[in-house]
Amino acid sequence: MLSEALAFLQGLSPAWIYVLLGIGAGVENIVPPVPADTFVVLGGFIAGAGAADPGAIFLATWAGNVTTALAVYFAGARYGPLFFDTACGRLLLRPHQLHRLGAYYQRWGRVTIFATRFLPGFRAVVPVFAGVTGQRFLPVALPLASASAIWYGLLTWLGTRAGRNVEGIVAWLSELNRVLLIAALALGAAILYVWYRSRNAAEGRRSGSAGR
Repeated sequence: MLSEALAFLQGLSPAWIYVLLGIGAGVENIVPPVPADTFVVLGGFIAGAGAADPGAIFLATWAGNVTTALAVYFAGARYGPLFFDTACGRLLLRPHQLHRLGAYYQRWGRVTIFATRFLPGFRAVVPVFAGVTGQRFLPVALPLASASAIWYGLLTWLGTRAGRNVEGIVAWLSELNRVLLIAALALGAAILYVWYRSRNAAEGRRSGSAGR
């Protein structure tokens, strides 16, 4: 499959390579299973062979990723409050939980947004809730764009340095993403625990008030 993807990209003009890699890096914010990282490495490999420009590979993937991440941020800001005001939305997060989430973003949002750009799954989720909780644009955009620049710059550089060992680089990247996925799952479990405790703590306080 890797050789087929590489052969497909090598058969394209540089302009189409940039377009497809930019779209792939962007779609990852909407459909996380898309293997955008692998394709960026392959694009870097093609650039290293002289068939494309590594700077253009980086700019296309970085711009595609940042653009869709900010798009879901704006979508969260526009539609999130309406959704969480419905019965279905309150099943996911109740008003007091949204308030706590907003307070968290106010204090730790920049660090969280930056760090989660390196974690599968969270890349797509964190910008959405930054919008839902009404976070300002620049405190969201700056850490998001800088972290994405580091990540896609690294992937492009790895691809250009792969030489004939592109499969080894992709295997290393797969292992790294596996480790990052484990970290993301552990973080997700911790968040689920906090969500459960905060939800039930509020119910307990309401029950105690009713009893008095």
